[in-house]
Amino acid sequence: MIQAAKILEQRSHLVTGKLRITEHFFQVPRDYTNPSLGTIQLFARSAHKDEKPADYSPSTPEDPKKSQLPWLVYLQGGPGFECASPQHSTWTNFILDKGYQVLSLDQRGTGLSTAISQSSLQLRGDEKVQAEYMKAFRADSIVKDCEAIRKALTADYPEEKRKWSIMGQSFGGFCCTTYLSFFPKGVKEAFLFGGLPPLRTGPDEVYERLYPRVKKRNEGYYAKYPEDVERVKRIVKLLSRFGDTTVRVQGGEGSLSARRFLQLGLYLGFHGGFDTIHALILRADNDLTLFGHLTRPTVLAIEAAQSWDTNIIYALLHEPCYNQGAASNWSAERLLSKYPDFDLSKHPAFAASKSSSSHEKEDSDGKEPPVLFTGEMVYPFMFDVYPELKKLKAVSEALAQEKDWPMLYDEEQLAKNEVPVYAAVYVDDMYVDYDLSMETAGKIKGCKTYITNAMYHNAVRAKSDDVLKEVFAMRDDVID
Repeated sequence: MIQAAKILEQRSHLVTGKLRITEHFFQVPRDYTNPSLGTIQLFARSAHKDEKPADYSPSTPEDPKKSQLPWLVYLQGGPGFECASPQHSTWTNFILDKGYQVLSLDQRGTGLSTAISQSSLQLRGDEKVQAEYMKAFRADSIVKDCEAIRKALTADYPEEKRKWSIMGQSFGGFCCTTYLSFFPKGVKEAFLFGGLPPLRTGPDEVYERLYPRVKKRNEGYYAKYPEDVERVKRIVKLLSRFGDTTVRVQGGEGSLSARRFLQLGLYLGFHGGFDTIHALILRADNDLTLFGHLTRPTVLAIEAAQSWDTNIIYALLHEPCYNQGAASNWSAERLLSKYPDFDLSKHPAFAASKSSSSHEKEDSDGKEPPVLFTGEMVYPFMFDVYPELKKLKAVSEALAQEKDWPMLYDEEQLAKNEVPVYAAVYVDDMYVDYDLSMETAGKIKGCKTYITNAMYHNAVRAKSDDVLKEVFAMRDDVID
């Protein structure tokens, strides 16, 4: 039984766009199975329209009906990323126009919700204690937080109006599926965007499917920007000149290694992602042409495009976010041997020796193949080159070997689900496999899917009106 969260503070402000934004601070148990372990603070921002009637005066009290509008809670992708304030989210006005009030929750460990950074984590104790602490920051705990907050915010509502709607993008959709598995009685309806999770016990099959999709996106990138084939090789050669430490990053504690640089491929699956990567490649190559090295502003621009240091949960729990009673054991690294095109050490331009096996990798016209960017993969090397992650190497290793992960999904409950579920599924989603998504959709009773090959993974942000219109049409319209 989840107890209502303790409301610590609520302050409201009017912002541009005729919105009333309320900042909420809550207190909940760090571990719901053992409340004696202490509490953490959660933070969320809510929004509803602030419209002034003709007879408005400064002393006019707020319409009490607005304080009891139905709630829709938004769960951000990740894991490990905070929410933008509602006035900065492209989907907010669409949702408000539907008659909801929105709650954008900083999931535990992110934003202002007892954020986890390298320094804050080290305050918990030694590496073993830190690893154990991190186990409480997955979807199973996040949905318990949601239930606690729901009960706090709807305490004064009539019983029949206390359920709320949930909306999740990417990992947020994974959380929604966990919510439907264990606390369906608190949910009125669920909207998932690129967020139907693979119902597996670990990430191996996820990565087996991911590598080929990322390669396909690389091919698309180089088809659009063929001039970048040689530019990328040139940049990688510079970064590899003296091992991994040729170019230092800000503060000097980490380095811009070649493999780290190639992690810019994380953008390959976003709307406009090709152009984001190209702009950085063009800038770096221009530096090499003019100066023979990467300038500090260019290195800082590349650093700013990579969020592994600022959102360390993403690195520590990305593979474990799939685990149910099994260890991930560095899945992406283990499977790399099956996809040697992504292994820089085997690329003919960078292999230690030009063996016959390396020459076999050349294209049919004798040209070396392009260097491939990696995507949403977490590798052990990251804990050697990112300044904040370097100090968490032992913690990352402990989490990679951890087997004692609780279940995230209840397939039996999903099979008898009674909550209306509406999911946008993207055929060309680089991050969440289409086939596995559709398999999951088939296991959630009553799940309706909007399937498109005209949008990518971040459509709810990049094409919010288009995808929201289609998903809500499934809720509002009939097909018979």
